[in-house]
Amino acid sequence: MKILPAWLREFVDIPVDDRKLADDLTLAGISVESVEGEGPRAVYDVDFTPNRVDAMNHYGVAREASAIYDKELKPVAPTLVEIDLELDSETLQSLSPSERRIALEKFRAAANEAVFPIQIEDSQGCARYTARLIRNVNIAPSPENIAQRLELLDSRAINNVADASNYTLQEIGHPTHCFDLDLLEGGKIIVRRARAGEKLKTLDGVDHELHPEDLVIADAVKPVALAGVMGGFDSMITEKTRSVLIESAWFDPASVRRTARRHAMHTDASHRFERGADIGMTPTACARVAELILETAGGQLEGPEIDAYPRKIIRPTLTLRRSEVRRHLGHDIPETEIARILRRLGFGVTAGRTTAAAPTQSVAPVAAAGAHAAVAEEVADFTVQVPTWRLDVDREIDLIEEIARIYGFDRFPNTLPGFVGGVVELPDARKEARLRASLLGLDYNEAVSLTFISHADAARFASATPVEIANPISEEASVLRTSMVPSMLNMLAYNLNRGNADVRLFESGNTYASLGSRTSEQRYLCLGATGAAIPSSVHAPGRPYSFFDLKGDVETVFGAFQYSSLYFDVDAPGYYHPRRSARAVMDGTTVARFGQLHPQVAAERRLRLSAQEVPEIYLAEIDLERLYRHDLRKIRYHAIPRFPAVDRDLSFIFDDQVPFERIQNAITALRMAHLRALVPVEIFRGGSIPAGKYSVLLRVTFQSAERTLRDDEVALWSQQIIKSLESLGGTLRA
Repeated sequence: MKILPAWLREFVDIPVDDRKLADDLTLAGISVESVEGEGPRAVYDVDFTPNRVDAMNHYGVAREASAIYDKELKPVAPTLVEIDLELDSETLQSLSPSERRIALEKFRAAANEAVFPIQIEDSQGCARYTARLIRNVNIAPSPENIAQRLELLDSRAINNVADASNYTLQEIGHPTHCFDLDLLEGGKIIVRRARAGEKLKTLDGVDHELHPEDLVIADAVKPVALAGVMGGFDSMITEKTRSVLIESAWFDPASVRRTARRHAMHTDASHRFERGADIGMTPTACARVAELILETAGGQLEGPEIDAYPRKIIRPTLTLRRSEVRRHLGHDIPETEIARILRRLGFGVTAGRTTAAAPTQSVAPVAAAGAHAAVAEEVADFTVQVPTWRLDVDREIDLIEEIARIYGFDRFPNTLPGFVGGVVELPDARKEARLRASLLGLDYNEAVSLTFISHADAARFASATPVEIANPISEEASVLRTSMVPSMLNMLAYNLNRGNADVRLFESGNTYASLGSRTSEQRYLCLGATGAAIPSSVHAPGRPYSFFDLKGDVETVFGAFQYSSLYFDVDAPGYYHPRRSARAVMDGTTVARFGQLHPQVAAERRLRLSAQEVPEIYLAEIDLERLYRHDLRKIRYHAIPRFPAVDRDLSFIFDDQVPFERIQNAITALRMAHLRALVPVEIFRGGSIPAGKYSVLLRVTFQSAERTLRDDEVALWSQQIIKSLESLGGTLRA
């Protein structure tokens, strides 16, 4: 959001320049990301946290500056010539306070009915609705000062009435809306839920089929606005408008959020109402819009303020103990400073004092001087009334946070926290570190993604029942992930969409499954790769990443662990390529599935570099819980033999159904003490080799650490290997 420092200075006498102000606001939690321009045209780009909707306007930021620099905050007090109904003041003076309050509420209700009835049928969705009427306005472009400020804030100037509402939103943060009064039928406003079959055309010209849960603003005949989201097209301000009804209301955040999401609309108004508007600001915002309209469009107020307020929302009164401030912050902040900060931020503060025995043992990370003295001391407590605009403050600790950020984290002394005990290493910490080091060495980058996926992805990439999110941010993130694959594919797509063709990522995290009354968690490692295994250069052509590169990476990961047996087969899920995928089984347990993503799945997810080019995507899913059952491999040193090695090449023909793994296992089963290596040098199909068969050239290496091997020994061992391979159906080639 953009903020103009020149506008802030209209509310607070700020003693520093714009650059220093930006730094000070950032240190206090109002993060100024950048500063553009100078002087009156300087603009801050501010990143507000979602809970600080109160600060998403110039007056809110000015309040922060008031607290930082201890300067008075000028109030927003619109000046209007009120046209009021008669009220017998002598009668009021004779009543008790409670009777006077009831009489005033009855009078206000009667005034509302007399001027323009506001009927709130759903007080849960709309707790307050304030309105004013202005007659005989003249629609025209806004004055230059208003249009220029809106332009600097990237808000297009429309006309003097609409701009008055937008200007007020930027100034004090409360959304308002202006209706053409002459286009409202029946002479009343009704706040209600939509009825079956009702439609509404909003200001953006889009027709919406209303849902029975949508809260709408309606006249006596039809809906005229989506409450808290956008006004209606048929009652908007045009050059023909002569009478205006100004709306300033408070709508339930959850109701606005559901309506905005249902209709795929996100507006400046919904952005604020979804996070919680200030119910106490509705009269001020309404009056401020009226003041601007009267200044820029002329006209006359009709009747007094209309304020329908069926449901009061009371903010809590909290107790703030100075001892808790000291305990949490480890620093003794003076009472006067605590009270000053809170009052500048708009909190009502009443100080009191209590006498308590000082603790015999300090529980604070940094004990205040004298904390161990066994004497009674007088400590200060504060009773704090939370203002209506601070919906994020509900507990004592929230007040302490406010004190800390305004006081300044840079003013706290640098101290080490108190600690009793020792650092306890997690059981699998060394294994995780070894795994991460291996993958980083293989040129993978570690990534972290959201744990939310869609129902469709949960069904596509896993058979487990997903865990539903109670309040999902979207359908694409509506369940906890049952597989690491969707998140990895999203990250690969993010890179490909930005022209990064060579990607290698890894992520470790939990997957979740619903088991009725409980949720299971299982830890996985997911690898994702695409692009070039060896980039091309002026010296040599490149080579694309392949299934065997991925298999080698998986074997490298497994090489860090101790196991007795490891084999691979073709049992892989259907979202993998059927002939470029495998399952890894370690000591009889499946620990990984990996391979090329099925091209059809890649095309469906639009994993592509261009409209025509669909890259090959490779994935690996490793079950860390099963892998971590194995100890890390201990490094052992073996001296290089001093005696020569002997190589023998054996060429065999096998059926295609005989994988190299069976060949390797058959030779390993011979348990030859001097067999050092078995390497498939060449595989050949076609030519003189019959269909359905292949030829493989095997190179076996024998070597002894104690003596030179004799030719007859090597010949005997070679014959044993030949017989073992012939038992698999192999034929020795001449």
